[in-house]
Amino acid sequence: MSIEVTNNEQRTLEMIESVVSFISQFDSCAVAMSAGVDSAVVAKAAFLALDSNAIAVTAQSPSLAAGELEQAQQLAELIGIEHQILQTSEFSNPSYIRNQGDRCYHCKSELYGQMDALAKSLQGQTLLNGTNTDDLGDYRPGLQAASESNVRSPLAECEINKTGVRAVARYWQLPIWDKPASPCLSSRVAYGEEVTPERLQMIDQAEQYLRSQGINPVRVRYHRGDLARIEVPQQYIERIADMQTRKSLEKYLRGLGFQFVTIDLGGFKSGSLNQLLQIDTS
Repeated sequence: MSIEVTNNEQRTLEMIESVVSFISQFDSCAVAMSAGVDSAVVAKAAFLALDSNAIAVTAQSPSLAAGELEQAQQLAELIGIEHQILQTSEFSNPSYIRNQGDRCYHCKSELYGQMDALAKSLQGQTLLNGTNTDDLGDYRPGLQAASESNVRSPLAECEINKTGVRAVARYWQLPIWDKPASPCLSSRVAYGEEVTPERLQMIDQAEQYLRSQGINPVRVRYHRGDLARIEVPQQYIERIADMQTRKSLEKYLRGLGFQFVTIDLGGFKSGSLNQLLQIDTS
C-alpha cells in the first residue's frame, strides 16, 4: 500500500535530509543549544547525523530567563543527545556590561570561546549554532563572533528559514515547535544602560507575571530611570490597559523596582531596541 506524501511534507523531508547530511560531514560536533526551536532542531539533526559524537551545550548566566535551562535539559533528554552546561562569564566583561550596540558580540564571544575549549578537550568537535536564513537580514553582532570562532550554521547554510525550522520541529514532534522567540534577557535593556543581574531579574519576573496572565509573547524593555516599556501583541493592549488590570500590573512592577510602567501602543516587535541604533547597512 502506497502512502501519499503532501508537497509540504515532502519539502520538510528534503530539509531534514539536507541538514542531517550537512552535519554528517563532521566527525563530531557541539551544538550551542538554548531552549529555542532553531537550536533544538540543529541538536536533533546532529544526534541523527553523529549519534554519540554530538553534544548539546547550554550557557547559564543571569541573562537566561527562568525555566529556559530546565526546558533545554528536557529537550536534550527527549532528543537523546548528551547535554552539558557552561557557566559563562560575560558579566565580568566591562564591554558587555556597558551595553553598547555590540553587546551580543561580547556575549557570543564568551560562549563560543568556552565551547571551543570544551570541544578541544573532547577531541576537536565542530561548533554549530541555530542561525537560520531569516537571522541574516537582522542586526546581529553575534554573527561576527560566530565567524571569528569558525562556528557553522547548518540551517542558514542549508538555506532554511524560520518557517522551515518550525515545520521540521513539528514533524519531529518537538514540543517547542511553535514556541515564540525568546532571546536573552539582556536584549530587553536599552542600549547605553548598564546590564546588571538585578535589572535582568526585574525584567524576568515582570515577563513571567504577564505570561501568567495568559499574555505571550511579551517583552518588558528596560529604559533609563527604571522605566518599563511593555510590548504585547495588539490584541492584548486593550486588555492590559483596562483600569483594574493596569493597576495590578503597575503595582506588581513597581514592587519589582520599576519606577515607571508604560505600554507601547505600537505593540510587540522583536528586536525593537535596534531602532535606537544608527546601523550602517552599506
